[in-house]
Amino acid sequence: MSIQTVGIIGAGTMGNGIAQACAVAGVNVVMVDISEAAVAKGIATVSSSLDRLIKKEKMTEAEKTSALARIHGSTQYQDLQNTQLVIEAATENFDLKVKILKQVDGLLAADVIVASNTSSISITKLAAATTRADRFIGMHFFNPVPMMALVEIIRGLQTSDATHEAVQALAKRLGKSPITVKNAPGFVVNRILVPMINEAFFVLSEGLATPDDIDAGMRLGCNQPIGPLALADMIGLDVCLAVMEVYLSEYGDSKYRPCPLLKEMVAAGQLGRKTGRGVYHY
Repeated sequence: MSIQTVGIIGAGTMGNGIAQACAVAGVNVVMVDISEAAVAKGIATVSSSLDRLIKKEKMTEAEKTSALARIHGSTQYQDLQNTQLVIEAATENFDLKVKILKQVDGLLAADVIVASNTSSISITKLAAATTRADRFIGMHFFNPVPMMALVEIIRGLQTSDATHEAVQALAKRLGKSPITVKNAPGFVVNRILVPMINEAFFVLSEGLATPDDIDAGMRLGCNQPIGPLALADMIGLDVCLAVMEVYLSEYGDSKYRPCPLLKEMVAAGQLGRKTGRGVYHY
């Protein structure tokens, strides 16, 4: 299947980032959200992002105008009917995603592929909520989407080879470097990353080093662009805790036990950048 028009459900951080990546690559976009204000904000965010590329001389004004012209904003799921791929980029909540997928599923032609931009929810379970399980797949983009090269392509139990090949080809067209993974909690990147962050909290709680030194150690010794504790603040300590609790529940392995300090900080409302305080103050 040749994908010329992509539908995106959600105009927030991930949705508008995916829309920008598609539009810059010459792919038409229909970006849907619940209100005109949300859609307008998403398009404005793309416009501002493209302006930064112009300032860095990585894009011309004409290229920006062409890219924005490829993005059609809407509040109606019906406008997704002429797409070849729909990417659901709603909040990371299983019930909400299922509700959206069921609403959209009946409106789309039988051959349309549906993908979920999820970082943790089972693709197999989401696919089962639709009538197109063989044409359902996960596309886990990383934030900020325009800058991050990776896309995790997650195959559910029912995902067909044709679906995988079409989505992989699109990811490459967007200038991304896709990796294919099986459906499992955390997929690949977060399965490795979040337990590392959790271990950094154990190191901190044991008083082995200060937060600055722990992060400096991982930046300078492991060539990471940002230390695990600073990254936890960026992600949100509540999100990190929730992911670890999912791993512990799904795998039943004590190595996924959330650090008590992480749990205590979440209970105190110290969630990171979004609350002004986490491991660090903002």
